[in-house]
Amino acid sequence: MSSTTPLLHRIPSTSTLGPASSDTSSIRSLTSSRYRRRYPKLNPSATRRALLISFLSSLLSALSAGSITIFSLYAPTFQSTLHYSQYRINGLASAASIAMYIPVSLLGYYCDRVGPAPLSLLSAAFFGLGYAGAASFFHLGQKGDPESVYWGLVASFVGIGVGTCSMYLSAVATCAKNFGRGRHRGLALAVPIAAFGLSGMWLSQVGDRLFSMDLPGDLGGRKVDVVRFFGFLAILLVVVGLIGAVGLRIVDEQELIEEAVEELERSGILDGSRILGGSVSREGYGGVDVDREEEEEDMIGAGILDPRKDQEEDQKIKTWVLNAETRRFLTDHTMWLFAFGFFFMIGPGEAFLNNMGTVIKTLYDPELRLGNQGEETSAATHVSIVGITSTAVRLLTGTLTDLLAPSPQAGHVQISSSTELSRKRFSISRVVFLLFFAVLLSLGLAGLASGMVQGHGDRFWIISGLVGAGYGAVFSLTPIIITVIWGVENFATNWGIVAMFPALGATMWGLVYSAVYQEGARRQLVEDNLCYGVECYAPAFWAMAGSVWLACGLVVLAWKGRGGWSQRGVVV
Repeated sequence: MSSTTPLLHRIPSTSTLGPASSDTSSIRSLTSSRYRRRYPKLNPSATRRALLISFLSSLLSALSAGSITIFSLYAPTFQSTLHYSQYRINGLASAASIAMYIPVSLLGYYCDRVGPAPLSLLSAAFFGLGYAGAASFFHLGQKGDPESVYWGLVASFVGIGVGTCSMYLSAVATCAKNFGRGRHRGLALAVPIAAFGLSGMWLSQVGDRLFSMDLPGDLGGRKVDVVRFFGFLAILLVVVGLIGAVGLRIVDEQELIEEAVEELERSGILDGSRILGGSVSREGYGGVDVDREEEEEDMIGAGILDPRKDQEEDQKIKTWVLNAETRRFLTDHTMWLFAFGFFFMIGPGEAFLNNMGTVIKTLYDPELRLGNQGEETSAATHVSIVGITSTAVRLLTGTLTDLLAPSPQAGHVQISSSTELSRKRFSISRVVFLLFFAVLLSLGLAGLASGMVQGHGDRFWIISGLVGAGYGAVFSLTPIIITVIWGVENFATNWGIVAMFPALGATMWGLVYSAVYQEGARRQLVEDNLCYGVECYAPAFWAMAGSVWLACGLVVLAWKGRGGWSQRGVVV
């Protein structure tokens, strides 16, 4: 590809984004004059205050949004109380995963165009209905026929998944757009993503310490009081969603759009002075003329001009710019390689987290449990380990990539012929960090499959630590790489498109694990669909480790392959 060719394919002028002409000065003057007139910049103190409030709101949202990541904490209770098979339990986890990822592109599209606050309000509604419904159906299942309430539980977990997606995306998009254009873009994204991982840690401890009960009988142990815990989560997340609806805000968003228009013009994408079927024309938006601005302000004050019409036109310009960026993103073949790499990396990690509770139960033969109660480990402990390691690694990768990785100066999609680079004497690509932590993830999965922890629950922290570190880094570095290559103004849409893929991966590997587990239980002829031993999980986790290795190959192709980022001169 030549040095003068844009990073992504040029959008045809006959596209649905609007007809084209050779003159672009009207749009540039529009964004530089009308935006500055109607959307004056906040003074520095007001800007800092607005940024601080938005940051704290996004941090609170991220710290609360990850309730679904502790599914393995209460999954054994569904198994022991409602006597669901592993297929049934994975069906609930898959319902939440699919609902968390499949609508993320639509929610991201919505977030980019209307802002994060309405998305936070939406999350409050879905979380409230989801957890309240799940608590009710679980209670009915305890008292009556568990099978009769199963599909009600599925619907409830779908609501929980959509709520998780909405709250998480509103928090991350706020930080990406408010802070993602500076030198510390990696840390700006890593903080809310790390907080999302941390939410699983503190919520699992709350569930284990405040909402668990001792089991009767000789086996002892503890299980979560699901009804009370789900009620607590419903109230908590409704409150947090309402706070986010008030506090989340993109500060000086008009600057993002203005800069994006200029970048589109330089790249050759923008070559028309009319947008969206002629809704914005050259006439009436001449140059930057102070007298003209004062005259228009006087006409608005006299009621001759309607500012609402101007605002509608500004919204159309914003929509046009974001649609153009979406088209550029979708027409880049390296995005698809990267997205499928993310699919094969993150799916096994999701499956491990969803099934960690039942995996731990397979480590000890039930006939030997009575004499080894003190040596057993718990799902809550390892949910916390995963939360701690993933949080630490997310912050670490965000900081290290800011310090060591090369970065473009602009916050928009990279065009090799016009992008100024921030040069460092020594640099390590973000892709190298991604591949390194993906290998750690695969080592954790392979270690579990090898049987090294069977009968030795005290070693399970090695597995949960490696998987937590790899999973956290992949989930942190992927959106960071997206912002570096494709910019921040359309981040929620772009990240939403890529984030759809893990839903299929988590579902696929959850079904594989369930099949292996149920086959082991069938062979052992154990009651209550329970399975014990390496045969319950080893084949599934060997396959998951291989999936991560395949993912690494796809990412390398996007980076170093034909027409990849390296050949294009893209800084990553």
